[in-house]
Formats: sequence, structure tokens, C-alpha cells
Amino acid sequence: MKRIDIDGAIRLHNQWRRQFLNAFAGGAYADMPLSEHRGCLLGGSMNRAEGDYKSTPAWAELQAIHQRFHALANEIVELSSNGLPGDADLLLPELSEASHQLVAQLDKLRTAQES
Repeated sequence: MKRIDIDGAIRLHNQWRRQFLNAFAGGAYADMPLSEHRGCLLGGSMNRAEGDYKSTPAWAELQAIHQRFHALANEIVELSSNGLPGDADLLLPELSEASHQLVAQLDKLRTAQES
């Protein structure tokens, strides 16, 4: 059974989030290839995962939060790419909140995996 390495997933997600947010700090939009989130390592791990816990509400919620996180990241990238960095900046707090929800849900999934 292939399970997600929760600690590794959280670490990679937090590292990516910091890079993404830093790319927007002070309007320095070119510091990170912003489309990098489309190659999400957590998403790949989720696709390869196997086990009974995939039928749990915690798993379904993780998928929904993960999709919401990337929808926001996509919107930020699109706004920035289309010359609307101010509008992109307005979504950063929402992205941060989605990120925290994602990590919290990964912690819940850890409990589901252990049972």
C-alpha cells in the first residue's frame, strides 16, 4: 500500500508556499517561475496513493482543499501575467489561509492513515 509521506508533503508544501509568496514580496514577480505550482508534488503523491483511507471524508476534504489552493495560485499567476499585480496581491492572504487549511488537513489525514 502506497501512503503519502505526510511530513514530507507538509515540508515540500511549506517550502513551495514560501517561494511563491516571496516571489510576490515587494512586487518581485520574476523571482520564481510562478507556473511551477502546476507540477505539484503533493498532487502526484495523492494520485499514486493507495489504501482504505482514500475513501474517508478526510481524504475527500484534502482533495477539495488542494484543488482550491491551486485554483487560487492559478488565479494569482494569471492576474500577475496579465499586468494586474495589485489584484494578484489581494489574493495572497486567501492563498495563505488555503495553505494553512491544507497543512491542517494533512494532519487529519495522518490520523486516518494511522487507524
